[in-house]
Amino acid sequence: MLLTLLGEFVLPGDAMAWTGAVVTVFERLGVAEKATRQALMRTSNAGWLTPRRSGRRTRWQLTDSARKLLTDGAERIYSFGPAQEWDGRWVLVQVRIPESDRRARHAVRTRLTWAGFGSLGAGLWISPHPARETEAERVLREAGVAGAAHVFVARRTGMADTRAMVAQAWDLPAIEAQYEQFTAEFGGREDGGDVLARQLGLVHAWRRFPSIDPALPAELLPARWTGTTAARLFAERHEQWLDGSRGEWKRLNSG
Repeated sequence: MLLTLLGEFVLPGDAMAWTGAVVTVFERLGVAEKATRQALMRTSNAGWLTPRRSGRRTRWQLTDSARKLLTDGAERIYSFGPAQEWDGRWVLVQVRIPESDRRARHAVRTRLTWAGFGSLGAGLWISPHPARETEAERVLREAGVAGAAHVFVARRTGMADTRAMVAQAWDLPAIEAQYEQFTAEFGGREDGGDVLARQLGLVHAWRRFPSIDPALPAELLPARWTGTTAARLFAERHEQWLDGSRGEWKRLNSG
């Protein structure tokens, strides 16, 4: 949640946040001051924040690494939604990683999943986004397994049913259940209340979807896909609450 606050409010501003402002925001969310201060220290120790003392007060500045992390994350979060058009091509990744190399297996699995790839079995991954070929190759190189991997961009010619293949690679019902939860939480009337807390909750809830939803083309999705409704709702709510929430953050963080 702290990273969500940094990306939504601190990054677009002056990239600085007073401790008191962060504590106040999280108190509104029911988080104790001690826990917030510990989160700030852990984030600083991880290399994302640099403390700047001003008398007895501390102001936290985003590091260059944090700026890049949050900028890349914001681009993915705010632009995420169902694929618009598809030319029918797939990216296929085949890689052999020894059972003993758990580090490489974990790195490939988590990063290909984050990139929207689905697994058809041990060492075989697919994505309907040809542009992600480069990303897949980078994942394999950085995991140190490029020499045992093959990457193809190809068209599927048939045999088994395409939707059966999609169902094997991705758990769409589980993803849709989370979209339904999102729309139930943010789809009702939203009048009054703490607009900053609402915006923070909205973005924090939405940011998980790029890591679990492969953004499949419409041809591969169920007829009524809740993800489309959820993406529209996120865009509408985010725009609706943007000025008010950033204005409130600016007031709290004015020093």
